[in-house]
Amino acid sequence: MLAEAMTALAAAAGAGVVQAATTDAWTGLRVRVARWFGRGDDRREQVQLERLDRTAAELTASGGAERERELQEREWRTRFEDLLEGLDDTEREEAADELRALLRESAAGGVSAGAGGAAAGGDINVQARDGAIAAAVLNGGARIDHRPPTPDPSQG
Repeated sequence: MLAEAMTALAAAAGAGVVQAATTDAWTGLRVRVARWFGRGDDRREQVQLERLDRTAAELTASGGAERERELQEREWRTRFEDLLEGLDDTEREEAADELRALLRESAAGGVSAGAGGAAAGGDINVQARDGAIAAAVLNGGARIDHRPPTPDPSQG
């Protein structure tokens, strides 16, 4: 039986796989997850790549349906748990550290936005001054009811 922290880590990893599966972050994450599962064995790594590809295909085919997402999260959580459970204590701690690092990297680099979207891996600050309009994403039109004053030439 896994310790609570390991079970939570496996659940977070399962959720991370599903969250990334239909994003731009998927290509890099799927390779890192397969390598983590492979533990140096090319055949095991290839099997995981195929499973990861099936997961992405099933999520895409379902249109991201909540039921499919939950099913995939459970399956991946179980896979992570099974691997962790099969390791001795030292190997388990090393694998857990690797998995935590993989999840951190994925969260930091997994920012994406669709066409016309804005995404940031940190803070984003959009400001408007002197009656102007500012937007990170603007869908549709925009109108200024009052024309802003002409800037002083010294303001550029």
